[in-house]
Amino acid sequence: MSSSSVDPLHESLNKFNEIANSALPCYPFLSQSTIQLLNYSENATYLVHDSAAGNKYILRVGRPGYHTKKEVESELEWLMSIDEHSSIQVSLPILGGNNEYIQVVDYQNDLYYCTLFTFLDGQAPNEENESELISQFRKLGEITAQLHGHSIDHRENLRKIRRLTWDYDTILGSNPKWGRWQDGLGMTAERTELFTDVSEKIRQRLNQFGKGPDRYGLIHSDLRLANLLVECEQIKVIDFDDCGFGWYLYDLATSLSFIEHLPYVPSLIASWLKGYRGIRPLSEEEEAEIPTFILMRRLQLIAWVGSRDNETTRELGSGFTESTDELAKRFLQDGKI
Repeated sequence: MSSSSVDPLHESLNKFNEIANSALPCYPFLSQSTIQLLNYSENATYLVHDSAAGNKYILRVGRPGYHTKKEVESELEWLMSIDEHSSIQVSLPILGGNNEYIQVVDYQNDLYYCTLFTFLDGQAPNEENESELISQFRKLGEITAQLHGHSIDHRENLRKIRRLTWDYDTILGSNPKWGRWQDGLGMTAERTELFTDVSEKIRQRLNQFGKGPDRYGLIHSDLRLANLLVECEQIKVIDFDDCGFGWYLYDLATSLSFIEHLPYVPSLIASWLKGYRGIRPLSEEEEAEIPTFILMRRLQLIAWVGSRDNETTRELGSGFTESTDELAKRFLQDGKI
């Protein structure tokens, strides 16, 4: 096979496999370990099985240029604070042989930040089981409220950490972290005009909504189903890689990632609100703005699908963009979904 015919995704995965194996010796207790790729998105995430001790761990290999070392350190700092001050179950970082949480692998003059985490049992919620998912969203609402409560209670310490900002500018505006939605798959002149109107309406509504301290702070910002683990009646939260400063309601929108257009979403939102309001208040004004955040997330995902090459984006393709049309039209018509 000529080099020109090599699948770039396959090539990337081979590279990340090499880097992951290079990181294992940084943890001397992993004397006889194997790796298995779990997910390749912004980073590559592996299941590490230590056959000598029979233990399992999670190894994350960060993509160069996505986060600075200080930003990763800040993420781990928040994780440990959540573990110490709340009942939310999270995966915690593990020290390497050098007494550091972050191991740096130099591969072809690029630095890859690697972190080993504790393994949590559980399975991601099943989006095809509507009744079960509705029930789980009430629990997710409770957990999200606890997470926001922790963010507010520890605001003075957390505001010092270095993390991304997730606001209109970095999601849909002039400095989008995940790329431009205008470059998404399946874009046409008519669709571009439609989504431009949606984006402008989002901008106007968020300007009115504001960034008050009860609405905006440090959030997980990627609470999609793949980042939740269900074990019996308990929901655990993983993958804080995209945590940053944004609107608290954006966490709800991210929980609906990739399923925003499905008919049971209003029931999920209603269940989430019951759970959330059982822990901390959420005004009617805030509730009315939920569609704004859902559409903002949806356009962000269109940008992500168009600018990334992995199994998820290949599976979604242009159909994901096309299925956004009806959501966009309803939002423009009456601000709802």
